[in-house]
Amino acid sequence: GVRPVINATGGNRTLLGGSILSTKVSRAMQVANRYYVDMKELLDRTGEIIAELLSCEAAHVTPGCCAALALGTAACIAGDDPGMIERLPEVKGVRHEVIIQKGLRNKYDRCVTVSGATLVEVGEESGTSPEQIEAAIGDKTAAIHYLAPGGREGVVPLEQVIAIGRRHQVPIMVDAAGQVYPVENLSKYTAMGADLVGYGAKYFGGPNSTGILCGRKDLVEAAALHGFIGFESTVHRSFGRPMKLDRQEIIAVVVALREWLTMDHQARFLTYERRVANLQRELEGVPGIQVVPEGSPVTGLLVRVDEKAFGRTIADIAEALREGDPSIWVRSREDAITLSVKTIVDGDELVIADRLKSLLSG
Repeated sequence: GVRPVINATGGNRTLLGGSILSTKVSRAMQVANRYYVDMKELLDRTGEIIAELLSCEAAHVTPGCCAALALGTAACIAGDDPGMIERLPEVKGVRHEVIIQKGLRNKYDRCVTVSGATLVEVGEESGTSPEQIEAAIGDKTAAIHYLAPGGREGVVPLEQVIAIGRRHQVPIMVDAAGQVYPVENLSKYTAMGADLVGYGAKYFGGPNSTGILCGRKDLVEAAALHGFIGFESTVHRSFGRPMKLDRQEIIAVVVALREWLTMDHQARFLTYERRVANLQRELEGVPGIQVVPEGSPVTGLLVRVDEKAFGRTIADIAEALREGDPSIWVRSREDAITLSVKTIVDGDELVIADRLKSLLSG
């Protein structure tokens, strides 16, 4: 067998399965399993529903945010041109460069180059100027990529990047993978004028393997042609054939999104506070540790450990938690462990507290 994991990192980590589906989402997937369906019709209709929910021109369910970015990039490079659909990722002689600010690089921008695109880095880690972005635009430029929410010091804000794109008729594609709360974030970037926006559905309770691409209708429709549905429903041999979805997953995204948009998020945060209070109650008074609720609103507990008193480092304790059964994954830093309760279920906090007390007493 495989050990179960209690995910106290607070992140919807792909490595750990991404999400825990609600009863409603799980039930919807079971119902969808009863029938075959025309997958193109399903994707078209669910796209219409999502576009209406998010107040955007068009939307398309994808196998994760990475696929949304890959297919979106393909649309920016090749549009719906049949010859180009068959050529990608070979891009000789066509516009294929995607501009990105150095201060907004991360490992996931690898998703952009899957389609054959080349990333053109501008600026420095310390910052970028609007003039540097404009100077990088040329006849090979297919798009400008932006990692939301931005916010890093020295980074050109999205509003300015969108304005630059408009002046030069270059599409702006936003990686908003985890930007799902406040819920307004799910419509914010297209409302600002971004041409394409990718989200990870796992962040709002969808399956780990799903995402959404939304934005300009012509680009979203072209992106779909570059994906598995374009391969299967037309004569074109699109590069995105491996990015396949189940009908159950597609239905789950719509149900999860509706749940997220109508959820009582204040009650959600009160649940987190209760879990943290349970953790704090169990761990307070243990010699050699200090516990402090963390976050605003509270979503976790910071546990400071006297390493000398216990003869174990923070890293040792975190590793021991992970090596147990169930495996407990936490975040650690130089002087403390952070126990997040956002990605656990009720009762897990007591298991975490018992394990930690056992480790520190032995």
